[in-house]
Amino acid sequence: MRHLLTLNDVSPEEILRIFALTQDLKTKLAAGVREPLFPGRVMALLFEKPSLRTRVSFQAGMSHLGGSSLMLGDDVGFGKRERPDDFTRVICEFVDVLVVRSKRHQTVEEVARHATCPVINGLTDRSHPCQALADLYTLKEHLGSLAAAKLAWVGDANNVASSLAVACGKLGVPFAIAAPPGYQFADQQLAAWRQAFPDWELLATSDPREAVAGAAAVYTDVWASMGQEQEQAQRKADFADYQVNERLMAAAPEGAYFMHCLPARRGQEVSDGVLDSAASIVVPQAGNRLHVQKGILAWLLGAAGSGEGSGAAVRGAPPQR
Repeated sequence: MRHLLTLNDVSPEEILRIFALTQDLKTKLAAGVREPLFPGRVMALLFEKPSLRTRVSFQAGMSHLGGSSLMLGDDVGFGKRERPDDFTRVICEFVDVLVVRSKRHQTVEEVARHATCPVINGLTDRSHPCQALADLYTLKEHLGSLAAAKLAWVGDANNVASSLAVACGKLGVPFAIAAPPGYQFADQQLAAWRQAFPDWELLATSDPREAVAGAAAVYTDVWASMGQEQEQAQRKADFADYQVNERLMAAAPEGAYFMHCLPARRGQEVSDGVLDSAASIVVPQAGNRLHVQKGILAWLLGAAGSGEGSGAAVRGAPPQR
């Protein structure tokens, strides 16, 4: 049995396998085929934070695959009426897969320790693996290949940036981050990544123009994420020179794409002119959350196909318990 808590849990080959399953399922959906790979399977979503894209894409995706889903709120008493280990062992008697969106990464790790079904991280303060996989799949889809890609992140070194960095390292995609002092990745984290991926091009800078030079895509996120609302005024001041606007996009190569995990604060981290431009791929990027998460479910729940890019039918198999 496998979990997806961070992208450290998957190999480069497994990421490409998820992308192949994604492409197969997306192509079939475009042709009007919703193959019921997992009839009768049940997915539970245990969310401590609000969600649009993660919640709806997972629920719609499981429905496409022939299963059903349960959105669990405070009424189930997770971490309140009973200990998380007791809660987890019981809920795994009822469902086939758990998606956990938590305020603390330690929570999803604790759930996974006691779970007897696959656990997927739907976002924590440390990692957002589903978002990062959808982002790189989107970039691959638009470029045709990741071989000549470079991804530039302009903004806080947050959970999405961290997951993207790991994904880029595993797939050999050059990655640059521009952030003000105090908002960069820790030196020990950068050193660990450079040791893990010795041939990987990784740039950490305080200069946005340096970061976007040569980039196939420029990516940003809100300056203050959920739980950081009290820091909003300070962060707005600290990131004032890090807006992705027309001037910064002009420093990137012609044809560079703009990406954002959404929701966006227009006029702060991104200008209206960039967000609404022809370079912006934020809507297909969000749409690919559905397709990639279907690929993740197919991979975790034991679907088997004939190989990447084959277009062959995917067939479901019972999860290992």
